[in-house]
Amino acid sequence: MEMHQVRYFLALCEDLNFTRAAERCHVAQPSLTRAIRQLEEELGGVLFHRERANTHLSELGRIVRPHLEQIYREMAEAKREAGDFRRLRHVPLKLGIMCTIAPNQIIELIGSVRTRHAEIELQLSDANGWELEERLLQGDLEVAIYCLPGHEPDDRLHVLPLFREQIVAALGARHRLASRNAVRVKDLDGECYIHRTNCEFAGYADPVFQAQNVKCTAVYWSERDDWTLAMVASGLGWAFMPANSVNHSAVVGLPIIEPEFWREVNLVTVRGRPHSPAVGALVREAMRTRWFGEPALAVERERQATCGTPQTWM
Repeated sequence: MEMHQVRYFLALCEDLNFTRAAERCHVAQPSLTRAIRQLEEELGGVLFHRERANTHLSELGRIVRPHLEQIYREMAEAKREAGDFRRLRHVPLKLGIMCTIAPNQIIELIGSVRTRHAEIELQLSDANGWELEERLLQGDLEVAIYCLPGHEPDDRLHVLPLFREQIVAALGARHRLASRNAVRVKDLDGECYIHRTNCEFAGYADPVFQAQNVKCTAVYWSERDDWTLAMVASGLGWAFMPANSVNHSAVVGLPIIEPEFWREVNLVTVRGRPHSPAVGALVREAMRTRWFGEPALAVERERQATCGTPQTWM
C-alpha cells in the first residue's frame, strides 16, 4: 500500500467523483483510477461502486475508510514533526545538569539557548554525576554537564571542559577558622562535618584526609546545598563545597590547601551517537558562555595551543 493510493482513496471518498478527485489530487483521472484498482487488489475487494452518475463506497470501503484516514493523519504528522526537527522547530533536548553546580551559570546558558534558539525545548534533569553518566550512556539524556574527580572518562564519551572551580571549606562566620585566608587539611581534624550526599568528591577526598590522620565526624547528611549552608551558618559543622556554591551571608568559603582540591566540569556527549542539531546549538552556546567570568576551558585551551602559550591547567 502506497501513501498516494491512500490519498486518492480519501479524496474519492469526499468527492464520490473520479474526475473531481483526480483534479483535487492534481493527477490524471486514469492514474487515480489505476491506483484505486491496485488498492482494491491489495485489500481483496471493491472499494467503490460506480453506477453511472452514482459513485458510492462499498461495504469494504466503509470498513477501511477510518483506518486509512488514521494512517494518513499519522503520516502527515510524522512528516510535520520531521520537518520541524530539520528546521529546529520545537525540538526537545534532554540536558542533564549536575546538581552541585551553582545555578547562576546554568541559567545564563539556558538564557542564551532561549535567546538564539527559541525553537529548542530544553528538558532539564538534575542529578549527581554518577547518575548523569549512567543515564547518558543508556540514552535517557542527549547531553550532560558534570564531573567525576578521580574517575577516568568512559571511552564511549566525548568530553568538552567548561570550567575549573576550587573546592573550599564552608564555615560559619563565627567558626574558629573563619578569619583565616585558607584552611589546611590538618586544621580540620576533629571538626564536625556536614556531608553533602551528592558531592562528587565522595570517596576521592577521604584518602587524602586519612593520609594526614585527619578525622572529621559527619553529623548531618543532606542532599541539598541550601540546607547544608543553613546548617553550616548555624554552627553545626563545616562543609566541603565548590567555591561558587557558598552563597550564604553567614558562611565563608576558605580555600582548602595542603593539598588543594579542584574540580573540572565538562559538557559530555556519547561518541558516535547521532545527535540532533539542538545538541550542536547547545555546545556552541556553552563555548560562548563565560563560566564564572572566564572563557570556557575548551576555548581557552584551543587558543593557547594555537598561540603557542604554555598551558598551566591541571
